[in-house]
Amino acid sequence: MENETISNRDEVFSKKIKAGKRTYFFDVKATRGNDYYITITESKRRPDGFGYEKHKIFLYKEDFNKFLTGLNEAVSHIKTELMPGYDFEKFDREPEAEFDETGDFESGFENIGSFDSLKKSE
Repeated sequence: MENETISNRDEVFSKKIKAGKRTYFFDVKATRGNDYYITITESKRRPDGFGYEKHKIFLYKEDFNKFLTGLNEAVSHIKTELMPGYDFEKFDREPEAEFDETGDFESGFENIGSFDSLKKSE
């Protein structure tokens, strides 16, 4: 019972984003001192079909603004300098249909939002 309480306290919020062959998880977690951080996990099925490859980064509150600024700059550079004519919104219009782990139908891109919602670079 105590482990369940600790587990519930540790994970405060979770957002799952299915994007093609990858799934991303944004998890807000609490420390013992009621401080918060984010783990970002990329998960994709292994090429041999057995299990998943997972890559995780930890993002701490003191880095939130710098991270968002860097992410916005990188995405903006790709969209404006490297691929200005590319239609990035086509991914929002053409969701990839998938079945989740329970066998229920899910859209691969529902509730993603856009990079415009991230904090603008100053």
